Amino acid sequence: MSNADSTAARLARSSIAEDARMAQVTEPYIREQLEKRREELVQIAAVKASGDCCEALLQEVDAAIERIEAGTYGICDVCHDTIEKERLIADPLVRLCLDHLSGEQQRALERDLELASQVQRGLLPQTDVRHRDWHVHYQYRPAGLVSGDYCDVIAPQNGGGRLTFLLGDVAGKGVAASLLMTHLHAMFRSLSGLELELAKLIETANRVFCESTFAGQYATLICGHAGADGAVEITSAGHYPALHITKNGVEEVGSTGVPLGMFSKSAYAVKRVHLAPGDALLLYTDGISEAADPAGCEFGVGRISRLAAERHGWAPQKMVSSFLEDVHTFSAGAPLADDQTLMVICRA
Repeated sequence: MSNADSTAARLARSSIAEDARMAQVTEPYIREQLEKRREELVQIAAVKASGDCCEALLQEVDAAIERIEAGTYGICDVCHDTIEKERLIADPLVRLCLDHLSGEQQRALERDLELASQVQRGLLPQTDVRHRDWHVHYQYRPAGLVSGDYCDVIAPQNGGGRLTFLLGDVAGKGVAASLLMTHLHAMFRSLSGLELELAKLIETANRVFCESTFAGQYATLICGHAGADGAVEITSAGHYPALHITKNGVEEVGSTGVPLGMFSKSAYAVKRVHLAPGDALLLYTDGISEAADPAGCEFGVGRISRLAAERHGWAPQKMVSSFLEDVHTFSAGAPLADDQTLMVICRA
């Protein structure tokens, strides 16, 4: 990967992290999506002759398009303040900000969030996975009911192939981020059955992601295959570097491409590392690296790397728990400001 590409990936990752890490959704793309939905509703109404239901939805979509034309889209009908962007991503027909939902609407939203949290947790893999001489352990700590962090471990169906591991972070927070997380999960689970080579897998996933989401919705991601005799292939879509922990120290495995969702034709290089017995790969989201102490200093990749160098040969569970304890102590026990996910892939 060229220096220019590496810089682009770092800038994109930084852009995702800043300003509440909210996906940038513009009215032209909202309108495009609304018009697509309108066409589908018209077709459904014509086939099923389903009068009232489709007619009411068509009226709502038309009203949203009219608000875009009038320059009032995304403005609360009651207080005329801006509606939360993550809610507009999840439902582009929303007309009220959170402060002006009725009591029943707020309770319904809370029930939806609790259900979304249950569904999201149900998509997570087992926290402790063993395949041949590979041992994977992770901890997943959402800052709220739902999370934008993504992780998965996919063992081969025949028991003899490569283990696939994934860890990523989607742009934004809350419901919108959780929807993208579930989208990534379904996409990679479907593609994994095709047994694609790693570069093809990530390039296909990126194209599908671009074609099925609003422009401006991004995800950083590390995806890898762990094969026989300690061989590991890694590709990274703009994510923080994976840390290869060896008895001689820690080596960074950096980004090989830009985040998913930026450009549909992005190419991704594959890096190869070899893990000797006792070696490990450490993956993490920015809730770990950007956790802050009371003075506002970040935990940082450098600190993670230094601590990792002291923990070669540790069992994955012990390594994960020790890092989370370090982060908790560093931040003086403050409530989570962002989702935190940490994964260790160890060669036993």
